[in-house]
Amino acid sequence: MAKLNFITLGIESSCDETGVGLYHSEFGLIGHQLFSSVEIHSEYGGVVPELASRDHIQRILPLIKTVLTNAKFTLQDLNGIAYTAGPGLAGALLVGSALAKSLAWSLGVPSLAVHHMEGHLLAPLLEESQPKFPFVALLVSGGHTMLIDVKAIGQYKILGKSLDDAVGEAFDKTAKILGLGYPGGPALEKLAKQGNTNTFKFPLPMVDRPGLDFSFSGLKTFARNTFTKHPNKKSDIAKSFEVATTQILMIKCRRALEKTGRITLVVAGGVSANLSLRKELNQMGRKVGVNIFYPRQEFCTDNGAMIALAGHFRLSHGQCDINYEINIKPRWSVEELSQIK
Repeated sequence: MAKLNFITLGIESSCDETGVGLYHSEFGLIGHQLFSSVEIHSEYGGVVPELASRDHIQRILPLIKTVLTNAKFTLQDLNGIAYTAGPGLAGALLVGSALAKSLAWSLGVPSLAVHHMEGHLLAPLLEESQPKFPFVALLVSGGHTMLIDVKAIGQYKILGKSLDDAVGEAFDKTAKILGLGYPGGPALEKLAKQGNTNTFKFPLPMVDRPGLDFSFSGLKTFARNTFTKHPNKKSDIAKSFEVATTQILMIKCRRALEKTGRITLVVAGGVSANLSLRKELNQMGRKVGVNIFYPRQEFCTDNGAMIALAGHFRLSHGQCDINYEINIKPRWSVEELSQIK
């Protein structure tokens, strides 16, 4: 049984965004702050792990102070501290883990390692309109693309995943090919609004065979070859790439729903902010009678609110780290997580 009046601090530091969230068992999310180091990395065309780690060190304590002050709480009011332990960049994860464990030890409260993708998966539960278990989850981010059958918190079965690039990675790489800079996903989506859908027809890898796995590296190659031949058609290439990726994701989601018999779909992760993807999935949902849930735009990308929420569910039910040793899991499958009892 969950504990009442339990306050959880969540810390996210898996990549290039430093996030802090505060979750209350009675009032829900009562505060969150986020700082992105995108401008630092844009100069290099992608995330530089060492720079990301240094920025986490600089930003994380001021963010925690701001969240607590705004919510009118102190460190002594905390009942548990959750932190992203993986997957992610090892150096960045160590910053969050070290701080979380140190704070927890000094305050005499439990700490908990949170799976980054479980945070994304549960992010729609921060909304007023929430999905009910069981459901199928499509997790689409810069590092992951996977379909998961979700029976309950901690009961996850991977139905399919990308065999090469994640869809967010494919967006970034294609944007780089088109000279759009970093981060590429939002820039490509913006450019695609000016494009013609019918100028180019991109392939739809792996939709003509059974199964729920994905492949996106071929789309990136097709985009490069098309751009080489038609350098003045950037917006049309961006539009065709976006249409192809959206079609692939929609087709696979529909298959997953049919296979599992679920009537609810959760879509989360950075790419879930893409409006064309949401439009296509919503049309599919209305057609087949499936309810679809997304996080609000600010909780699609990495954030501390989702880590506070995921950590709260487990900490308030008595789950916690067995000690205060600093451990991370840069590679970590959601299927390894335990169910909340």
